[in-house]
Amino acid sequence: MIIELKYDKSADGAIRQIREKRYDGALSHYTGILLLVGINYDKKTKEHECEIERCKGVR
Repeated sequence: MIIELKYDKSADGAIRQIREKRYDGALSHYTGILLLVGINYDKKTKEHECEIERCKGVR
């Protein structure tokens, strides 16, 4: 599982950052299921949002 936390941004943006910066590269030897998790906390509303998706494949 790769988790990216954001503050007053978006959970989608967190997942996009995981992909763009290729955080999964450190796990290239891993052969199991890899999940990408983006979590955002909204300071104004005090709520959070979370996006979880299965990685299409480790590069």
